[in-house]
Amino acid sequence: MKSKTGIFILLLFSAFILLISADKPPLHDVAASTNLKRYLYVGVPGIRDYLGYGGHGILVFDIDNNHRFVKRIPVNGFHPDKTPSNVKGIAVSIPLNSIYISTVESLQRIDLTTEKIIWEKFFEGGCDRMSISPDGKTMYLPSFENKFWNVVDCNTGDIIKKIEVFKRSHNTIYGPSGNHVYLDDIASSWLYVADTKKHELVNKIGPFGNFVRPFTINGKETLVYATIDSLLGFEVADLKTGNKLTRVEVQGWEPGPVRRHGNPSHGIGLTPDEKELWLADGHNMRMHVFNTIEPYQQLTTIPLQDMPGWISFSIDGKYAYPSSGEVIDAKTRKILTKLQDEFYNHVESEKMVEIDFKDGKAVKAGDQFAVGRVIK
Repeated sequence: MKSKTGIFILLLFSAFILLISADKPPLHDVAASTNLKRYLYVGVPGIRDYLGYGGHGILVFDIDNNHRFVKRIPVNGFHPDKTPSNVKGIAVSIPLNSIYISTVESLQRIDLTTEKIIWEKFFEGGCDRMSISPDGKTMYLPSFENKFWNVVDCNTGDIIKKIEVFKRSHNTIYGPSGNHVYLDDIASSWLYVADTKKHELVNKIGPFGNFVRPFTINGKETLVYATIDSLLGFEVADLKTGNKLTRVEVQGWEPGPVRRHGNPSHGIGLTPDEKELWLADGHNMRMHVFNTIEPYQQLTTIPLQDMPGWISFSIDGKYAYPSSGEVIDAKTRKILTKLQDEFYNHVESEKMVEIDFKDGKAVKAGDQFAVGRVIK
């Protein structure tokens, strides 16, 4: 009797478990459906037109799997002679589920799910390194070292307005607040500021000690850190008052000839927590690390395998990505791996961005510019 009672209770319990789990997916499916996947999207050729650093297309790497190569997404972007054109910029609109690639001649919009090219637009004066508004709707697209920026509708690619600045439009940062865009004309010692409601210039920052090159800003949009021609180091300015605050020179290393870009420090970025500033040194093939508290103490220097021309970070700040192709642990400074394509070729690019996916849908993106992420 006891045996029959035990069996009955066991069967009853089993039926109860089946009943409460009938409408639920298996545990492994639940984990899969809630899993966040992080990928690094790299535009190539991202060092001039050099196909030897990863070929042509968008290369995708799995951040959480030792940055292993995942796939190559075919793109357009060709010179009139049909050879691949230099990728000038890379940006993402999460609301439009799209990644954008600018080349010397054109701008492409590519769907992140189908990986198909939605459109490619050719712009008078060409294209350079663009930036997209926080709401994903509007892009400020510089002409290719010409004197104007195009304000572009991210959905259609139509030009909303043209803003003339000076002589050689180049790098562009759309502020995290969405209220201002910071425009770098590399033939000027000023950094220009545009109002995003009027799409007009409203201010300029500086003057800096020479022509402004790559720059970055903090999340609150109160400070700008800029590299300038002829300086192995950087200068800092107040975005609210417009005044330059200080000049910082790299100690222990001398500037010298560089193969690209023409200035000693082409590449600068803030860690997302804004505690450190990383600075490229082309001649010495190094990345110099500073803290962001005056007097901006130089903390260390990291040797690289090639000349760096850019620096960016993962969204969480764990990884640093110099354009020379290393993946660096930002805390320990250790080089963890080096980017390789499907043919085990070395990959270098100055145009890369993290995109995070959940349930196969893009939900978050980083930025090609290593801007600060402390907004409160």
